[in-house]
Amino acid sequence: MSFDVAADAYSRFMGRFSEPLAGEFAALLGLRSGQRALDVGCGPGALTSVLVEALGESSVAAVDPSAPFVGAVRSRYPLVDCRQASAESLPFESGEFDVTLAQLVVHFMDDPVRGIREMARVTRPGGTVAATVWDFAGGAGPLAPFREAQRSLDPDAHNEATRPGTTEGDLARLFAEAGLLDVRAPVVTVEVQFASFEQWWEPFTLGVGPVGDYLNSLTPDGVAAVKRACAERLPAGPFSTVASAWVAIGTVGSADAFA
Repeated sequence: MSFDVAADAYSRFMGRFSEPLAGEFAALLGLRSGQRALDVGCGPGALTSVLVEALGESSVAAVDPSAPFVGAVRSRYPLVDCRQASAESLPFESGEFDVTLAQLVVHFMDDPVRGIREMARVTRPGGTVAATVWDFAGGAGPLAPFREAQRSLDPDAHNEATRPGTTEGDLARLFAEAGLLDVRAPVVTVEVQFASFEQWWEPFTLGVGPVGDYLNSLTPDGVAAVKRACAERLPAGPFSTVASAWVAIGTVGSADAFA
C-alpha cells in the first residue's frame, strides 16, 4: 500500500482532514501536563503536533512504518522519540505511557487486535488507549465522493469500507476483544473548506494510500473518467465536505493481561 511516499504528499492528501480530526480526537482525552503519550502510526505528525502542544516534545513518542514519515516528524520535533515500527510490534517497555493513541491506523493494521493489545501493553495500568477510524462503511468518510464516483465506474473496486473498525461499533468491539476496559465510543465530525473542485481533486493524484494505488492502476483515460465522475458529484467552487470518524477509548487493566 502506498504510504512510503513523501510526507508532503500525504499531508496534502489526508492532512487536510486528519489535522482538524487530531484536535477533536485529543480533546476527548483530557490530556494533562506531566503525562507521557505515544502516537502509533503517526504519519507526518498531525496528531503528534497536537500532543506536543499539550504535553511538550520530550513527553511524546511516535512510531510509523514509513521511513519518510518518521524522518518528517524527527525533523519537525527533534525531542520527540520517533521510531520506525509497526503497531503490532512496538519498540517500548511495558507501561511506559499514560496515553497511547492511533489516529486513522487500526483499519490498516495487519492484525488489529494484536496491534491494540500492543498499545495496551506499553500503557500503564489505569492509563488510556484510544483510536479513531473514518466512517468509510457508512459513507461518511472524507473520501466518500471519490468512492461514489469509483463505484459508478467500477462496482467491484476494493475500498476501505470492508476494513476493520470502519463500521459502527466495530472499533469498540476490537478494543474489547483486545482486553481494554470501560470502552466508550464517541463520534467525531470535521468540516473542511475547498476553494474549488481542482483544489479538492489534485491531492488524489499524488499516489497516496489505496486511492493512489487505484489511480496508478488506471490508464490516463481511466483517471480522467474518475475525475469527471467526481466533478459530477461536487460543485465547481467554493464548497465544504463533512467527514465523521468512529472513536474508541478504553482503560488498561492489570499489566499481567498484556504481558
